[in-house]
Amino acid sequence: MAIVVALIACCSTLAGGLIALRVGTHRQVVLGLAAGVMLGVVGFDLLPEALEAAGQEIFGVPAATLTLVGGFLTLHIIERSLAIHRGQEDRFGAHRHGLESVGLLTASGLVGHSFLDGLGIGLGFQAGPALGLSVAIAVIAHDFADGFNTFTITTLYGNARHRALLLLAMDAVAPVAGAVVGTLIVLPPEVIGLYLGYFAGFLLYLATADILPQAHAGSSSGRTLLATVAGAAFMWLVVGLA
Repeated sequence: MAIVVALIACCSTLAGGLIALRVGTHRQVVLGLAAGVMLGVVGFDLLPEALEAAGQEIFGVPAATLTLVGGFLTLHIIERSLAIHRGQEDRFGAHRHGLESVGLLTASGLVGHSFLDGLGIGLGFQAGPALGLSVAIAVIAHDFADGFNTFTITTLYGNARHRALLLLAMDAVAPVAGAVVGTLIVLPPEVIGLYLGYFAGFLLYLATADILPQAHAGSSSGRTLLATVAGAAFMWLVVGLA
């Protein structure tokens, strides 16, 4: 049952990526929506799960929030070390920074998160059908956003479309692989919680420091702001229903 549900999540991921592929000229609105969805995933899904799973504190601070800050600073240090300044390229003339690696790194993180989604489905069904179904509803709903963000982020950082499609395919297969593993082994929840916190820091940095400035560069519109709010509200709705 866990693997069957994970296959539905696979289709949901592919649907999100294909929609991102066909947005055409509505790039800024789509980026605003992606940022809102990512903020919603961090605030309403990843961070609460990380805090609950990790549990322990280190010197008076929840371990999951320490890894969140660590994830944020990791990407910030990478970008500053490479003198990257997304969203303000027009001020610096014609040049490239090798941003493709940042997009690939982040999309790979989304693949890892999707694997953990599938793992959660497998472990949930081990605990009981009701819990497994509840986890599956949440995973299927937000794997759509994962697919959307995997394609958007990979292409945003200058990668060719075939690379984005390859990572989208990996992201779609990942929850199935995770569900298979989740039916076979049990991982300490603390380890999963620390990973989720770290990855939440990645997404938080991308949403606030990179994607939102891109969404509002040039002729920003009220539709972009509305899309950002709608993306966050959508994830609130998904988490609340799940």
